[in-house]
Amino acid sequence: QVQLVESGGGLVQAGGSLRLSCAASGRTFSSYPMGWFRQGPGKERELVAAISRSGGRTTYADSVKGRFTMSREDARNLVTVSLQMNSLKPEDAAVYYCAAPGSSYSGSWYSTPMKEYEYDYWGQGTQVTVAS
Repeated sequence: QVQLVESGGGLVQAGGSLRLSCAASGRTFSSYPMGWFRQGPGKERELVAAISRSGGRTTYADSVKGRFTMSREDARNLVTVSLQMNSLKPEDAAVYYCAAPGSSYSGSWYSTPMKEYEYDYWGQGTQVTVAS
């Protein structure tokens, strides 16, 4: 059974930090890139960051560059992706989702899919609230 389980969300003051984690299991997630998306109140879901299957390349939304860092740790039956969020701003408040492409994904070893439609598996989300 495929599972993506996020954790680490919460309430933080503006300027503070949070670290989100996503535990992905149930398939060989190490063969796929992974992504973090977020959806704020009244907004569409947007890509925050994506990491290649190799872990050697990451792509970030302009709004989080220099503040957020995505990483991954691959084990045999479990992939853990993290999102270190520093210098948080009130506009970063959202539900954050971990996502992975499906088996039809055919990108290169270093590709970082950036479109929501490229992802087939999603976690339940974790809430991040930033107090001003």
